[in-house]
Amino acid sequence: MSDGKKPRVWQAFTQPAAWTMFFFGFASGLPFLLVAGTLAYWLKDNDIDLKSITLIASAGLSYTLKFVWAPLVDRWTLPVLGRLGLRRGWILLALLLVMGALLVMAQVTPANLAPFVWVTLVAAFAGATLDIGVDAYRVEIAPREAQGALLATYSLGYRIALIVTGALALAMADHLPWPMVYRTMAAFLLIPVAAVFFAREPEVARVRTETWRAGIREGMVEPFADFFRRFGPALVVGLLAFILIAKISDQSLGGGIMAPFYIDQGYTKTEIAAISKVYGIWVGIAGVFLAGFAIARWGVRWPLLAGVVLGAVSNLLYVWLVGANGNLTMLTLVISGENLAQGFQGTTLAAFLTALINHRFSATQFALFSSLVMLPGKLLSAVSGGIVEQTGYATYFWITAVVAIPAVLLFFWIQPRMHLGDGDEPARVAGPPQAG
Repeated sequence: MSDGKKPRVWQAFTQPAAWTMFFFGFASGLPFLLVAGTLAYWLKDNDIDLKSITLIASAGLSYTLKFVWAPLVDRWTLPVLGRLGLRRGWILLALLLVMGALLVMAQVTPANLAPFVWVTLVAAFAGATLDIGVDAYRVEIAPREAQGALLATYSLGYRIALIVTGALALAMADHLPWPMVYRTMAAFLLIPVAAVFFAREPEVARVRTETWRAGIREGMVEPFADFFRRFGPALVVGLLAFILIAKISDQSLGGGIMAPFYIDQGYTKTEIAAISKVYGIWVGIAGVFLAGFAIARWGVRWPLLAGVVLGAVSNLLYVWLVGANGNLTMLTLVISGENLAQGFQGTTLAAFLTALINHRFSATQFALFSSLVMLPGKLLSAVSGGIVEQTGYATYFWITAVVAIPAVLLFFWIQPRMHLGDGDEPARVAGPPQAG
């Protein structure tokens, strides 16, 4: 974090970019469930078999693989739309592609499954591309000291979009045909489309290359070479290890393990939806804003450590929930603690990743780091069912907490060895600025 004068908390949250990020966060969150969770209900209503449902839902893998084409978003200014600038041009293109894909999905419907699958893939690809553009825009539009506030307003918009495409879409589907629901969801994107035209383009000097070979090197090689130059091999290994395991406790509660856990503790689907999926989202938003205030007040370092510790400790609340026998008070308390910690941790970690970014490679580096954050937790959650069958729920939750201990140790090893940058200066190894 900058060692210089930090902006006041109020100034960080009232800057125009913070409100821009609210609308862009809403845009990023809207397609996510429409190509996965909510889509599964539409497919089920059309009597699509389970194998096909899970295959179509795998379109969401685009979000994990987005770093593959992120260099293109970093380097290529779009024809016509490029008049808006590199970042706004890509954001607008991705928004229009998502809108168009949702409208075509509504027109084709699952009755024509093969073309429907292809359009769903287009929607997922466009949604992941939108994530790349929005993340790069956020990194570049404000100094690092203000990133906590931008992450908070972005997350607020994102989570509201999850409510719209989750609870609202399902409620609408009880009274309207699914194609009408998807057309309505597409119409919601007109709001962030308008926001693109009012948003300010980041003022970042772009490196121009004269040959295609130089362009490939700038887009594909330099983002990684830059990271090694700034930190050196030893610190790079430590940073990558920290990024891989910092959020493993939170990510390990995915993979479908929580739904059977709640059911086994005696809760109904309605109770789970109301407390976990609606109430829990708002508690998570509170955690996001708490992290935003903490970062604006104290910088990234110590809120980051607090987030890692809270994320791990909050998983132990589920040990207490084992054998709850449908006690709603216990479920509410556990969801409150876990979602508050989850929102706080996710925001502080994203702010730390932002500090590592060189603005010259914003889209590529952030896409790579955010993908690495997701990977280990997804792998652990993939085998979570087998672990629970062998050891029980309580032991599994203890495992998900203990695996965060190496991240805490790595934090104390990394912290004195790196300087998180001032203003737009990228983070680097502690000591005098390095050449190159």
